[in-house]
Amino acid sequence: MTDRLPPLTALRAFDAAQRHMSFAKAADELHVTPAALSYQIKSLEEHLGAPLFHRLNRAVALTEIGETLAPGIQEGFQTLSSAWRAAQRQMDDATLMVTAGPAFTAKWFAPRFYEFARAHPEIDLRFSATLRNLDFNRDEVDVAIRFGLLKDEPGLWTYPMAREWVTPVMTPEMAERFPTPESLKSATLIHDESIDFLRPRADWAAWCRLMQLNIDTSHGPRFTGADHSIDAALAGAGIALGRRALVVKDIHEGRLVAPYKHAIWLQARFRFLCREGTQDRPHIAALREWMMAEIDKTAEVTENLIITPIEEIPPA
Repeated sequence: MTDRLPPLTALRAFDAAQRHMSFAKAADELHVTPAALSYQIKSLEEHLGAPLFHRLNRAVALTEIGETLAPGIQEGFQTLSSAWRAAQRQMDDATLMVTAGPAFTAKWFAPRFYEFARAHPEIDLRFSATLRNLDFNRDEVDVAIRFGLLKDEPGLWTYPMAREWVTPVMTPEMAERFPTPESLKSATLIHDESIDFLRPRADWAAWCRLMQLNIDTSHGPRFTGADHSIDAALAGAGIALGRRALVVKDIHEGRLVAPYKHAIWLQARFRFLCREGTQDRPHIAALREWMMAEIDKTAEVTENLIITPIEEIPPA
């Protein structure tokens, strides 16, 4: 026995063979002859000192030792491939892969994307709209925009974006029908359940406590996606409790209004994340600076509000 690792070509041959359970198909994948692949497997078995496959009639099967070896070899090649792609991506200043939640992608990025494309035609911006936590290496992600509490993210560089608030938003026509907070007693309240995980909860009940309103907030349509609740408000279906990042453009451009001027600060906020050490790469820095400039364009919406921290609102 020896701790010296066998040749990489032999390990590649084994990995392909154990995935296909066929020497012929593995040889096709690696663009070698079946005889050459069989020779690599045989050399690996000699290096180890034990057989890795049962040679059957027109088929192969892993031995017990082969089954022990296979998962680690497969994971190793996946890690090597991820590292290689990550190294290539660091040299690519033309493509920028960004992941963000579906609501942020739909309500923040999509309406503004043309501005970035016009300012930076040299950058090919691509989006992955998902709430799943993607791996920066395995999933080839350059930047992640995530909503939550500020915290240490090992290996990642974090830039906090603007503070988030919620306030009632509606169409101008709905604002004429419901001119005061008290008039909401007869309104359809639209519920965004996407931030119900926050404690204390910044929901309609909390906003009514802030305003000292005796309103039954248990009724009304409920959406698990924040963008869907905003779309419902834009359609005039009711009044939504809108989050800053997702409604400021609609307020700024007059499609929605926030007539009651009272809002709630959330403890959570959006964060700009990238791998530690990549934050100053030209295309990543360009995206961050552009996003902050876009946020500044609608700063007057926040300045017109009276905002109370959620922690200061009496509990139910």
